[in-house]
Amino acid sequence: MDAQELLSRYAKGERSFNRIVLPEVNLERANLGGVDFGRADLRGANLTGASLSGANLSKANLRGAKLEGANLSEVILSGADLTQAILTNAHLNESDLSGASLSGSNLCDANLHMASISAANLQGANLSGAKMGGVRMWKADLQGANLCGADLSEANMSEVNLKGANLNATDMSEAFLTGAIMPDGTIHS
Repeated sequence: MDAQELLSRYAKGERSFNRIVLPEVNLERANLGGVDFGRADLRGANLTGASLSGANLSKANLRGAKLEGANLSEVILSGADLTQAILTNAHLNESDLSGASLSGSNLCDANLHMASISAANLQGANLSGAKMGGVRMWKADLQGANLCGADLSEANMSEVNLKGANLNATDMSEAFLTGAIMPDGTIHS
């Protein structure tokens, strides 16, 4: 299957593309709301500006995928591999990224308002300027992450690892930090 066949089948009403293998597929600006890409192999896919609102991408391989400006609102990304993915300006409102691998990913200026990223790996991720108000990130690993200028107000950051993270100009007002490992290695009580 290629991009054209996928888009044609989607246009005819098909939504389930579980375990599909389409590495480096170009779906730039495609409208795929509600699509089921669970366990799909979309390594290096170009999803720039795509609309995937309400999609299932759980346990999908999105390593190195380009998702700049993509609409990922209410998307299920639990257990997905987004290592080195580009999510600049992506809309991830209320999405589920629990247990996802986002190591080294670029989420600069992404909107993660009320998202769940509990137990996610965000080591070395760029979250500068990200809007993360009310995000649930219990036990997330943010070692060495860049959170400069991020909005983490009212976030649940219980037991989060922030060792070596850049928190310059980060808004953490009313954030819940019990048990969090702070940038200097101390544990917040």
